[in-house]
Amino acid sequence: MLDMRILIELPSWLGDCVMATPAIENIIDFYDNNVEITLLGNSISTEIMQFHPRVVNSFILSKNYKELYKTSKIIGDFDIFLSFRSSFRSTILKMLISSQKKYQFNKKKFTIGHQVEKYNQFVQESLGVKKKPGKLKIFNIDTCYSSNERLLGINPGASYGSAKCWPHEKFVDVAIALSDKYKILIFGGSSEIELSKKIEKKLKDQNCKNFINLTGKTTIKELIEYISSLDLFITGDSGPMHIASAFQIPTISIFGPTKVFETCQWMNDKSVIVKKDLVCQPCMRRVCPLKHHNCMKKISSNEVIDLALNLI
Repeated sequence: MLDMRILIELPSWLGDCVMATPAIENIIDFYDNNVEITLLGNSISTEIMQFHPRVVNSFILSKNYKELYKTSKIIGDFDIFLSFRSSFRSTILKMLISSQKKYQFNKKKFTIGHQVEKYNQFVQESLGVKKKPGKLKIFNIDTCYSSNERLLGINPGASYGSAKCWPHEKFVDVAIALSDKYKILIFGGSSEIELSKKIEKKLKDQNCKNFINLTGKTTIKELIEYISSLDLFITGDSGPMHIASAFQIPTISIFGPTKVFETCQWMNDKSVIVKKDLVCQPCMRRVCPLKHHNCMKKISSNEVIDLALNLI
């Protein structure tokens, strides 16, 4: 029996890509593992999925429509094309792709439930898949970061915007309070280097040296390896939070402007959510529209420290 040739356009955001993995696993299961998957996406999303055993090829898409056209003509023919993106560019891509069946996610149609469930509903409706979504799944290489010390990861930034960020001074408080129990790894992307430098300086000012600043220094593969090795993770609503969920890492997730029921960690029994219930929540804005950022500022350092000690 020939393998079903499936072309998948992945979500652009790191977290959304991870949240799409249960739906992708259900596609594979639906065809009894007789599938060959080719991926389309950006450098982040394709790297997350590169070690999946059913992935045979991947292409990074350009935002330039001329380059998009060129890519569509060199990737070949497919039995099924599924796009997990609802953008106009993805609509154009769907028209260009050579595939017997084509399906595109519509965020205006799939509005109920967790983002994992929305992606799975899309697959259910498109292919007739009946299975409920399972746990998040990331295939990574065997050699994970190893340390004789217990590891605490802190992730103070969020690519979505400043509204998702807990004040960095409070991350410093938590790191110092737990530094006698953990070696601390500071995570972040290249856009958060200045933020992490502020944290690094404050830690050094208080004579805390038990940390490594990894901000802007890891590939996606390395990020996955580090997070999968953690004993505890403290983070805002972010892509790394979902990576931690895939590996069942004990996690304290700090929520402010976003909808907890849509983007909290999926099926991680070791997850704890800390948030306030203000009348302005959830605003879903990148920057606080009221300019007070109280949904994050009102969460105290001691609240998070106490939760961390309870998880220990």
